[in-house]
Amino acid sequence: MSEKKEFKAESKRLLEMMINSIYTHKEIFLRELISNASDAMDKLYFKSISDGKETVSRSDMQITIELDKGDRRLTISDNGIGMTKEELENNLGTIAQSGSFAFKTENEKTEDVDIIGQFGVGFYSAFMVAKKVTVISKAYGNDEAYMWTSEGAEGYTIAPAEKDSHGTTITLEIKDNSDEENYDEYLTPYKIKALVKKYSDYIRYPIKMDVEHEKLKEGTGVDGKEPEYDKEIVTETLNSQIPIWKKAKNELTDEDYNQFYKDKFHEYSDPLLHIHSKTEGTATYSALLYIPERAPYDYYSKNFEKGLQLYSSGVMIMEKCADLLPDYFSFVKGLVDSEDLSLNISREMLQHDRQLKIIAKAIEKSIKNELKKLQKNDREKYEKFFDAFGTQIKYGIYESYGANKDELQDLLIFKTSNGVSSTLEEYVSRMKEEQKYIYFASGSSVSRIESLPQTELVRDKGFEILYLTDHVDEFCLQMMHDYDGKEYKSVSADDLGLETEEEKQELKKEEEDNKPLFDFLTEKLNGKVKAVKLSQRLKKHPVCITSEGMLSVEMEKVLSAMPDSQGAKAEKVLEINPNHAIFEKLKSLYATDKDKTAEYADLLYSQALLIEGIPIENPVDFANKMCEIMAEN
Repeated sequence: MSEKKEFKAESKRLLEMMINSIYTHKEIFLRELISNASDAMDKLYFKSISDGKETVSRSDMQITIELDKGDRRLTISDNGIGMTKEELENNLGTIAQSGSFAFKTENEKTEDVDIIGQFGVGFYSAFMVAKKVTVISKAYGNDEAYMWTSEGAEGYTIAPAEKDSHGTTITLEIKDNSDEENYDEYLTPYKIKALVKKYSDYIRYPIKMDVEHEKLKEGTGVDGKEPEYDKEIVTETLNSQIPIWKKAKNELTDEDYNQFYKDKFHEYSDPLLHIHSKTEGTATYSALLYIPERAPYDYYSKNFEKGLQLYSSGVMIMEKCADLLPDYFSFVKGLVDSEDLSLNISREMLQHDRQLKIIAKAIEKSIKNELKKLQKNDREKYEKFFDAFGTQIKYGIYESYGANKDELQDLLIFKTSNGVSSTLEEYVSRMKEEQKYIYFASGSSVSRIESLPQTELVRDKGFEILYLTDHVDEFCLQMMHDYDGKEYKSVSADDLGLETEEEKQELKKEEEDNKPLFDFLTEKLNGKVKAVKLSQRLKKHPVCITSEGMLSVEMEKVLSAMPDSQGAKAEKVLEINPNHAIFEKLKSLYATDKDKTAEYADLLYSQALLIEGIPIENPVDFANKMCEIMAEN
């Protein structure tokens, strides 16, 4: 005899909210019900130990899933501790009343027992896909079984039932399809297997299901005979049970790690590096992280989502937990499993608590340390990593306005004029005693940088130059300002700190003697340059473009290519080699033919732009003027 009862929650609306709002995806229901079944078996195992009887073996425990497509039923059974009538009433009749949470609270110091369900709402996720839910349960050590039945917020009934052994069986009568939802998929073995693999692969107990297979009849399909098939039912175990990250490192090979990576993250090639760590103390967690061999196609797009998979006691809580990775390590793939997390009511997100921050900080440190080891022990592999993800490291420094400098600067490597890839530490260790600055030159490629006239004086002094070929490089170095007390200096900067006082005075006198010429050239370039002056840095080349202030010519090129560049301009300076014949020609022309001098100014400026890789405004006019000069000579 059963009697309809109302839920002891505040209102019918509360259950409706739980069913329709708490969970992001309907498929979560299977994860919740499997987790509850696992809890029930953990409770039974603990009770057996506590009672000193030890009559229960974990090897005998399992979760069973059955599908009945015809009657639209999905059944999940366990042989765990089961529930009495009172427990059915308290745990299922009161929304947000969790038997698992109460058990965990009473047994805080229990080891080797994972209690996953803590909030008492996971069970009700079944109503997202089911129009009716029936629970038959028999408590361990009891003779009576009871059946709990509900069709949702209207209430439930509890009545005596028949059940051979202890445990719980939950039967869901799956909803009919609608225009928005295909509920049929929850009655297909393929979908159920996929959901178990995704969310519950590491539940410690086997999850079993009978799956129909076709088997070729003996004697058919050969000698011209048509193939015929028999149907056979095979009981399959759907979950792996033991997570690879909970195994000892000495039990695993590189191939084990690599195969897991390819299977888990749908990759075709091995990772460059794996990081397997287990930490106990302030925060207890296991982590298995991977550095991919190459960046995914959408890595540098707004569509890319960073994040690690997050597990709580082997159950996946989040597909991508962005809070576990800083943006500059967003390329890392992997997972974290912890029992210490403060889960919210739906177990889909985390409350932002101290534990999460501690884990994230430890993971960040671990990634950095492993990259440093790779840099030291396998430079070729590290350079391959940096080619793929170095830009992201540099952005981490630039976007933080240098706040992340200390964490990241030692991971940077650059090509140099010595023909090597160098860390900043290595560069500084090679600096000459009299060298004041870390010199750098920017350009679209190493070959273009090597042809820049601005590098002549620095090379002549025998000083090494960092080659910056990435568009973010110069912005990054500007934010860092210095390394180990050595400031960065562009070879195009207005003062390289290389001239002697005597050389400076000679140059200053030459400029003062020809001030009218330089003023004239500046005027005729009509605002294109801030000034025209003599250069101490040039040895062979006639002219070059340098800049004053924070914004360099190379930075202007980068900013100009952006949609919202707003016309940012470097303060350009046209430098003329005082030892080149062109300077004497300019002095002579200025005295006799100022119009021709103005044409020379425009030509020299255009040449300097082309050397820098900057397009000139009027290529046709430039070509015509060059031809005129050639014809004159």
